[in-house]
Formats: sequence, structure tokens, C-alpha cells
Amino acid sequence: MKNSLTLIMICFLAFAAYGQQEDQFTQFMYHKMGFNPGYAGSNDGACISIIARNQWLGLEGAPQTQLVTFNTPLFNKKVGVGASIIRHTIGITQRYTGEAVYSYRIRMGRGTLGIGVQGSVRLLRIDYSEAEATQPIEIDNAIPGDLQSKYVPNFGAGLYYSDNRFYIGFSIPRLLENNIDLADMDQTISKEVTHAYFMGGLLLDLGDKVKIQPQLLLKYVKSAPFDGDANLNFIFADRITAGLSYRIGGSRRSGIGESIGLVLGAQISNSILFGISYDATLSELRSYSNGSVEGVLRYCIGGRSEGEEYISPRFF
Repeated sequence: MKNSLTLIMICFLAFAAYGQQEDQFTQFMYHKMGFNPGYAGSNDGACISIIARNQWLGLEGAPQTQLVTFNTPLFNKKVGVGASIIRHTIGITQRYTGEAVYSYRIRMGRGTLGIGVQGSVRLLRIDYSEAEATQPIEIDNAIPGDLQSKYVPNFGAGLYYSDNRFYIGFSIPRLLENNIDLADMDQTISKEVTHAYFMGGLLLDLGDKVKIQPQLLLKYVKSAPFDGDANLNFIFADRITAGLSYRIGGSRRSGIGESIGLVLGAQISNSILFGISYDATLSELRSYSNGSVEGVLRYCIGGRSEGEEYISPRFF
């Protein structure tokens, strides 16, 4: 076929009842609201972020994700609101997601607890006309010959607590296990499954100009292999970030994880941050792909503490 990986992925999703379905990001610390609606409004000012990820470079039809997200505090930082638009593709399959987020923020101890809710809708599309088979598709009545699509609504919730030195959060962004079969059938073959996320991070001083920031994102799906990301960043003068990221999962046979990545970031102006990462694949796919690359561009209005020249890249 034109996209051989596409059919592998489609078959896997069609026959597996449970699995990791949501998007993954090496620079997850720049997209916390996408995993936890309680994060909305955690910045001191309004922020717009753009993230693009190309996974498994060199594999035709490999996953690609692009998103635009916005969030801001309101009413003296007692409320946070946000929205996201996400496009995810694998070969001839496309998924568009729109999200709206609201969080109520409560002062608690030295920090703030965000209690967030999220509503979302997804458009699922498969264009079978883009596929090339070893024999004419028209002779197989089980394969549609045109575009099929479906809208799927959902909702979720999350808790996010942070102060200026650490954060912790738990969330389930999509609670409904919707039927995502595009064909008209009496039985359910594939469906959305509930994903639970735990995230946490610390900020520690190593000197006047250097900080270290370990962060963790754990993902749980019933009956699916455990998955998670660990990240260790060094922050220099609150402007330059460099670190390593490790993703568990991947192949059970190799047992060494899914990927290891290099993460770089720079606060290039008062309002603009740019980040980039490269993942080297550790699973058997390393023989067929050239790794994964991801870029982040973020623009914030406000958000500087008194006496600070630059917006801090801590994102707590």
C-alpha cells in the first residue's frame, strides 16, 4: 500500500480493545493543559503555544501532530480559561480535536490548587481513496472507497497544585469511552479508552545562575502497558534550557524503553520562548526510522515577576 504503516496502525486499533491512544510530547512541560485542565490560568499572563511533532522520521505515514493552545488567568487569577485545536495524522487517518477548558483556582498554603474541567469534540476521518492496494480496492466490499468521518464529544477533569518550587497534578481529560467505529455495525470494535495522568516536577537551585528541574508524566490505561516520560532540565540564567528526556514503554522484547531525547529551549525575548527536541528510538523501530523531532513556540503577554527581566521558563 501507499502507506504500509497506516494499515498496520488501523488493524491494531481495530482489534485492540485497549491501548495508549492519546498524543505524546517529549516537551510535555510546555503543554500541561493538554494533559490536565486544572493547569489553565497557572501563568501570570495570557499565553499562546504552537507545537509540532513528527514521529519516526523516515517511515511513510508515521504519526504527525500539530496544535495551537491558549490559556489565561481571569478575575485576579481566581479563574483560568483555555482552548486548544489539535491535528493528528497517521497515514490516511486524520483526527481533529477542539478543547475548551475552565479551572477554578484556590489559594492553598504557599501555592494554588486548580480544579479544572474540560469539554472536547473530535472529528475522525479516514480517506480510503488515498490508499494503494496490491489489488483493486473496489473488489473488496469490506473496504470503503471514499472518505468516512465521525464526530465524538467528551469531557474530563483534573487537579493541579503548584507553587514557585514544585507542581503536582492528576487528571482524566476524557472520561467517556465512545464508540469510534466509522462503519455502521451492530457491535463495537474500537472505542476511546480512559487515560489517567499523573504529573509532577521540582525546581532546585544549583547556584546563582543555574537551576535543575526534574519532571515526570505518568500515563495509565486499563489493560495497556504502563507508559511515562521523565525529563531532567538545566536552566541557565532563567533564559536557556538544556536537558534529557526518557520515555518508557516501547517493545516488551527489548525492555529498554521507547526513546531517549535531547531537549533545548531559549527565552529569546521578554515574551517569546522557543524549544526543540530530538528523540532517538530505542525499540525495534530504530532500524527503520530516524527518530522523532518536535518544536515549540510560545508567546506570553505579561507574566514577569517584579524585578525579573525575562519570563521564567519554569511553567509552574
